[in-house]
Amino acid sequence: MNHRLQTVIALLLAGLWAVALGHANLNGGGGLLDRMEASLADIRSAIVGAKTPPAVVSIVAIDDRTAAAHGYPLDRATLARLVGAIAALKPKALALDILLVDPGPEEGDAALAAALAQGPSVIAAAATFAQSRQQVSDAARDPLAAIPEASQLLLPLPRFAEAAAVGIVNVATDQTGTPRYIPLISRAADRLDPAFPLRAASVALGVNPSIEPDAITLGKLRIPTDIGQRLPVTFYGGHGSIATFSAADALDGKLAADAVAGRIVVIGSTVTGGGDVFPTPFDPVMPGVEVMSTAITHLVTGDGMVRDRRIRLIDAGIAIGLTLVLVSLIAWRRSAAGYVIIVLTLIVWAMLNLSAFAHGYWLSAALPIAAALPPALILGAAELWLDRGRARHFAEQSALLQRIEAPGLGEWLARDPNFLAEPVRQNAAVIFIDLSGFTGLSENLGPVKVSEVLSGFFELIDEEARAHGGAITSFMGDGAMILFGLPEPADDDAARAAACAVSLCERTRGWLGAHAGFAQKKIGFKVGAHYGPIVASRLGTGDRQQITAAGDTINVGSRLMEVAARHGVELALSAEIVRAAGPDSVLTQSGRMEGPLETTLRGRASHIDAWLWRSRTL
Repeated sequence: MNHRLQTVIALLLAGLWAVALGHANLNGGGGLLDRMEASLADIRSAIVGAKTPPAVVSIVAIDDRTAAAHGYPLDRATLARLVGAIAALKPKALALDILLVDPGPEEGDAALAAALAQGPSVIAAAATFAQSRQQVSDAARDPLAAIPEASQLLLPLPRFAEAAAVGIVNVATDQTGTPRYIPLISRAADRLDPAFPLRAASVALGVNPSIEPDAITLGKLRIPTDIGQRLPVTFYGGHGSIATFSAADALDGKLAADAVAGRIVVIGSTVTGGGDVFPTPFDPVMPGVEVMSTAITHLVTGDGMVRDRRIRLIDAGIAIGLTLVLVSLIAWRRSAAGYVIIVLTLIVWAMLNLSAFAHGYWLSAALPIAAALPPALILGAAELWLDRGRARHFAEQSALLQRIEAPGLGEWLARDPNFLAEPVRQNAAVIFIDLSGFTGLSENLGPVKVSEVLSGFFELIDEEARAHGGAITSFMGDGAMILFGLPEPADDDAARAAACAVSLCERTRGWLGAHAGFAQKKIGFKVGAHYGPIVASRLGTGDRQQITAAGDTINVGSRLMEVAARHGVELALSAEIVRAAGPDSVLTQSGRMEGPLETTLRGRASHIDAWLWRSRTL
């Protein structure tokens, strides 16, 4: 399978994976994605930092001071006095974040009902569900279809519900208990109820909410909502970010009028141990009344996070696009530059995502990561595995090359692929070796035996060439040509060639003696060696090229084998190589030299001076 087809398949599978995750996220079936997104949202909130909320909501807290002075929970009569004291300061609306589901003393209940009726007010109710996690659907874009149905409603007593509007105080939390959404609409078997923050905002603005598929409208104000008509909640800061005043001061007549006048006032409990607290990115114990107040502020000012179907579609598009880009980059170029581009791509995406979050657009960070990371890692691992296979193949090919070429020449070719791309003229030493009488013997041995015999002979030649730094440029039938002077000429080329020729004679003689029957068949060998100018070059085109040498030096070296055979010796050398090897060469130390002899060569008009070498053991 070629690399282009592999890339296409990888892109197709990665794209399908990203589409599947994007579809799941679009329909709110994230699961693990939602948990990842919650953690990443907290990180982004911490990076963006706290900010000052608009001055539209004030909290009157039933705090520890209030509990110490008036008891906890406050009785209905005291609560009525608190509501009356705040109503007298002319708030825009008063929201009581306290469940009033059980009757109290008649006098206190009557007083509280009367106090609530003094001005626009809202009281709390709650919904319970049979399961902690509700399954919803998006049927035909019905704006109510995705709202889960409550199994029971905890409603205030009728006398209180007649005096004030009712809102549901439920929140949607993640696995850590952090509030992420406020369900703006609650549905029971026979009724729909707005959320406590939505009811407070609509009462304060004097308009009724209108439900759209992806939004709630309050007059001219359109509030984008997520799946199930949920309002994303992002906090301004820690506990106390929204202006908070003690109920004790209100009961004692010490609450300043400008803290209440023209604002939505939310009364709720912040007493220690009261239990109505939530963890947030800025505070591990955020009071529930401040969560409700944050949602009210979002609704009245429209400064909340935008996370609706349109944003989720953008999330899906980014996830698919980022996945395809990363997979393409990994498949395109596995190098330092390629990895830098990948890192820069991720940094740009992260910065854009953070910038959008800071400007009120909650783009998913978890979805692109979950979509792009697994395919990128899998493709990267697959590419590494394939690269190891390619490296192993190249190593095997290199090892094969090293067996054919001298180690120095193979390494030189690896470093300089253009070596000998143009012919080079230089001095070099050349050795030819050939078996005598082997052609007739091969007719009787058969092809398999001939291959085995020649393999052993060529292995011997290879070992000696490598040992003396020569390059086998070709195997010819039952002989070979070895060159000394590549990749670069050296002062001792001739000396090493002479030593190699002597070693070849000694080892080949022993090798022939080890084969029974060669002596009877009169199988022998001959070696010729010469030194002089050559033209080294590459022959062939494309993927099939061979390094070779040409010139008179090559022809003379080959013909010197005939001189050796004619005089009954194993090795014939030209005077040029004997002179270049020097008086201390191995030629005189390991054998007897005869010459120089004026010698004619077949196919050559001029004579040369030749030396004959005989082993001392013969």
